[in-house]
This record gives sequence, C-alpha cells and structure tokens, in this order.
Amino acid sequence: MILLSLLGFQQADAQGANNRNKTTQKRKNINTNLQNSNKMTFNYGQHTYTMRGTLSMESYDPQASGEVTFTHVPTDFAEFEAVYTQFLGKTPHGTAAMMPMAMELYGRDRALGLQCLKLICYPSNVNSVTSILDTKYKASSQSPDNDPYVQRYLPAAVLKGATPDNAYRPQEPYTVEMKASVNSHKQMQFMGDGTVMYIYVMGKGWDTEQRQVDIVRQSGSELHQVFNCPSLYTQCKIIKGKWSGLK
Repeated sequence: MILLSLLGFQQADAQGANNRNKTTQKRKNINTNLQNSNKMTFNYGQHTYTMRGTLSMESYDPQASGEVTFTHVPTDFAEFEAVYTQFLGKTPHGTAAMMPMAMELYGRDRALGLQCLKLICYPSNVNSVTSILDTKYKASSQSPDNDPYVQRYLPAAVLKGATPDNAYRPQEPYTVEMKASVNSHKQMQFMGDGTVMYIYVMGKGWDTEQRQVDIVRQSGSELHQVFNCPSLYTQCKIIKGKWSGLK
C-alpha cells in the first residue's frame, strides 16, 4: 500500500514537472518566434513606430506573437491615418496596437478620437467603445472625481511596464505585446465577407492579463480593422498614485 502510494506520488510529480516544462518551452517558442521575425520601422516627424511579429490572417499559429513600439501617441489625425494606412494597419497585431492610441486620443479630444476610432474599427464596434469611454473618462454627478470607475488612465493599462502599483507608468518607448488566442480564425457571418482572428493583448491592469481583441480583414482589403475589443475598456485595477499621462 505504501509502495503503491509512493509510486503514484512520483508519477504525479513527474507529470507536473512535464507540464511545467511544456509551458516553459511554449513560452520560449513564442519568444523565439518574435525574436526571429523581421523588425520594421516607420517614422513620422520625430515620432518612431516599430513592428515585428508572426501573427497572420493567412493561417492560425497558436505560438504566433507580435510586438509594436511607439515613442509618442500620434499628434493628430493626419499622423494617425498615415501610421495606420502605411504601416500598422497592414498587420493584425499592428492594428490591435493602435487601439490604445485611439483610446488615448479620445480622452484628449473627443472629435479627434472619434475620427481615429472610425478609421481603425469595424463600424459596429465604434459606438460600443465610445459609449463606455464617455462614462469612464468624464466625471459627473453620478461619478465624481474620486469615483474609481472613472479611469482616464485606461489606455496605459496594456502598455508594457505599466501597473497599478506604479501609477500605470509604462516603459519607453511604449510597447504593446501580443500573442495568438486559443481560438482559431473564423469567417465572417451575416455582417460581411472576410476573416476574423483573435489576439491576446497583454496587460498588467487586470487579473486576467490576456485581453482579447478581435481583428477582421475584409475580402479585397489589405488593411485590418478592430472588430471587437471590450476587454480593453472594461474596468481595470484602481491606480495607486497619480497618473502622469502619455507623451
């Protein structure tokens, strides 16, 4: 009886170690994919954007990943449009990384932010985003300044290095890290003709750090759009300190 119990414990321990090794190897594979991918750069004035990754609409790869860096949030719509149409909008991970930029611009200027959201989002997604941001960005009699529901710092919650403990101050250049969702690509139904893929945008602002963003590319288009992204604007962890904003 004791021998059988010991053998069972050893087998369970070995299985646990095997699972941990598989997880570690998977993370190594993701990092290797990212490191081996070509890094591309786009400059607009004094602002620099870089992109690399293996996420693709062409086929589903569970180990695919992506990374986008930017020195500044775009200054105006002209810059935002150029970055999207000439660079980041040409990949699914580049497009996903533009959502925190658009959300930040919406916080600075509603009209400007709305232009940007309409540019990169599938039409049905725009109102879903703005209806929530309007309540989370502006204090009112129902949500005064000291109400934790008001979270102007929300765009920073998915930037690398930003945590509630450091008042959501990200490392620079700002970095958005992404990886493939466990859900494979699907074809659009009822609303158009195209392919939808699912990406995890990583962020320390929530207990669940994998924030799913659905990206669509319609047939005949080289540009991608944000199809759905509620996990980017849901309530994040309350900030500790005062947010210093983004450049």
